Amino acid sequence: MLRYSRSAAFLLFFLLAGHPCAFRLWAQTTEKATKGDVDRSQAEDLYQQGKFVDAMPLFEKLVADHPTDLVVHERWGWCMFQYASTLSDPEQRKKVRARARAIAVEAKGLGDTSALLQVMLDLPEDGSDPKFSDRKEVDEVMREAEAHYARGELDHAREGYLRALMLDPTNYEAALFIGDVYFKQHLNGSAGEWFARAIQIDANRETAYRYWGDALVAMDRDDDARAKYIEAIIAEPFNNRPWQALGAWAQRHKVSLNYVRLKDRVTVKIDDNKNVTMTLDNTLPKDANLTAWTTYGIGRAGWHTEKFEKEFPNVPRSRRTLQEEVHALGLMITVLKELKEYEKTRKDLDPAIQSVIKIQELGFLEPFILINRADKDIAQDYEPYRAVNRDTIRRYLDEFVVPKLKDATN
Repeated sequence: MLRYSRSAAFLLFFLLAGHPCAFRLWAQTTEKATKGDVDRSQAEDLYQQGKFVDAMPLFEKLVADHPTDLVVHERWGWCMFQYASTLSDPEQRKKVRARARAIAVEAKGLGDTSALLQVMLDLPEDGSDPKFSDRKEVDEVMREAEAHYARGELDHAREGYLRALMLDPTNYEAALFIGDVYFKQHLNGSAGEWFARAIQIDANRETAYRYWGDALVAMDRDDDARAKYIEAIIAEPFNNRPWQALGAWAQRHKVSLNYVRLKDRVTVKIDDNKNVTMTLDNTLPKDANLTAWTTYGIGRAGWHTEKFEKEFPNVPRSRRTLQEEVHALGLMITVLKELKEYEKTRKDLDPAIQSVIKIQELGFLEPFILINRADKDIAQDYEPYRAVNRDTIRRYLDEFVVPKLKDATN
């Protein structure tokens, strides 16, 4: 289920984090409001109160008056998306959601790149209803609660979500949205309790961790928030939203994530007859970097000719795997360390390779591959690895990738 509700401070924060020129755009919005644009001021007030249905016609008028203003486009689209949940007729809901998504596409064309916009772009183009439950009774209760939420009737919305959870104690969205209502009411401790409940229902969905992190930030518990954002990434590392939240947290504290991007300088292709072709980047200098990538390519090629079938006897088509990457990168590092005068030549290596060597020495090569280098094939190995190595992934993110605030202040 798509959901993105935040207090005024968090909406502003994520907007600033999501747009390279967002501060200028927001400043323009504020400046216009102070110059007497009553409609804009009123629309913003209603929006921040969560009264999206009331704010919707005001933003529609603002879009007509300011057709190139991406902020009001985004606000209008979001209000319309929320308004759809108040409609009883399924076809009407579908049309309104489709229109909301079309407005989001217009906002994207104006340069909007915010996380909120992405939620709307993730909607089906035809505006099809999201489904809260396969049980009709639970689904109807959730829809009624969502309608209350869209009107800003938060107490009624919370009661509805609670009723849905009583009907189905395994409904993740019901627990999550109760926490979200408490968050919107600035009752952040209570919000966290319900986010924890959602995590108990499903520990491998990122949203409750991320929302809990936001609530902790609002309570000035930034170290605890850091831990929740890390858990969100462990839950769904290939989802951009937890990375956006963690990036915003890092930006707020003026620290940088130590995210190593190792650019491949060799391609290895395997055809249906298991013939392997290796092509090196011809711009590689003839030094230890050339040795590194030649060895890596040989490692990958050798894996497919010698080891893949033994490791995966029931897989008909050869694919790139975590084990293959561990083998190839491990071989690269072993050969480099066996070079004469390795310590002298190490400084000439690509900084990313130097980082990978350190990562291997720390025992984090597998989570590095899964988090930093996973393509669609390697990604298939993430869930089985996480099932038995969750703490190793956590330690990699905690000890290597995400700076600790106490370290940043030293």
